[in-house]
Amino acid sequence: MQPSTEWTIELYIEPNGRSPVEEFLDTLDLKTRARFRWSMEQLRVRNVRAREPLARHLEGDLWELREESRTNIYRIIYFFFTGRRIIFLHGFQKKSPKTPRRELETARRRYQDFLAREERRPSSYDTEKND
Repeated sequence: MQPSTEWTIELYIEPNGRSPVEEFLDTLDLKTRARFRWSMEQLRVRNVRAREPLARHLEGDLWELREESRTNIYRIIYFFFTGRRIIFLHGFQKKSPKTPRRELETARRRYQDFLAREERRPSSYDTEKND
């Protein structure tokens, strides 16, 4: 099986099955939600080459996807993962010039959880080996 050359987008799923990023997107008005979906697709296409104003590096492996409406500023924190995957971790409304520590801590916690669960998951190579 050939590995895909296309990048994919995934939303972080909590162990209980909730998707906090999907829930965040559902709170937005239709126009802002549609713009975020368009921005997510632009990020998928541009991937690691995306820069401001679309995306900005925060720290370590964490980046933010940026979106503004007339009166609000929104961000979704994400990272790039093995297999050309973009994992969206946390969405929030930004109310100050600097990314709030609480929002970064939430993203870091989800990032660590995602990595830990991926490490425990059998790889497709392991599955193919046993067939």
